[in-house]
Amino acid sequence: MRLFFSCLFLVSFFNVFSQEETTIAAETKPVVKIDSLYREDQFYFSLIYNSIMKSPGMAQDRFSAGLSLGVLRDMPINKARTFAVATGLGLSYKNYYQNLAITGTKDAPEYNVVSYNDISTNKFYSYLVDVPIEFRWRNSTPESYKFWRIYGGLKLSYVLQSKSVFKGLVDQNVKIVNNKDVNRFQYGAYISTGYNTWNLYACYSLNSLFKSSARTPTEQVDIRTLSMGLIFYIL
Repeated sequence: MRLFFSCLFLVSFFNVFSQEETTIAAETKPVVKIDSLYREDQFYFSLIYNSIMKSPGMAQDRFSAGLSLGVLRDMPINKARTFAVATGLGLSYKNYYQNLAITGTKDAPEYNVVSYNDISTNKFYSYLVDVPIEFRWRNSTPESYKFWRIYGGLKLSYVLQSKSVFKGLVDQNVKIVNNKDVNRFQYGAYISTGYNTWNLYACYSLNSLFKSSARTPTEQVDIRTLSMGLIFYIL
């Protein structure tokens, strides 16, 4: 009988000790604070293909690449923070391989659509400062940084520098920096959609790369562009 009561006492002691340990462990468990007022402020980086649109007689024979990077400030407009507007600042590089030969000088440029049989190298590229303004939808939550998104808006750009390079097959090598006919202010409509970091991106220019003063012997040089590729968002 004495042995029975001794065992009962030990079982009760260990049971109380175990409960105390569980209580202490529960009390010392770290509390994760959830920020219900979170913002989706982001850095972005894009890799794109530049396609020339609305340009009779012009063609592209090589991959015309571009890239951009920048930062966006997120401003939610509903309580669930699934809708927002955002704006920011970025830099872009755009390159176009095509058959519009630009010769002459930057103050008196000449334009001619030529055959690729007469071209060794012909490209036009520019460096720009971008100000994107966009409307956002996403199904994000305070607990997760992985979500679906659709962003769209306007991109306002200023050309910091432009350069064209034309090399013909017969002793022609013309380089023009900051052509006076290049539209310094450019703007376009864009959309991006995807999940988490990886997203599809497209942007269509709403004004021409060149001013109305840029003309071939037969018509105005009215070049619109469509940029398509991938954009990566990093929190």
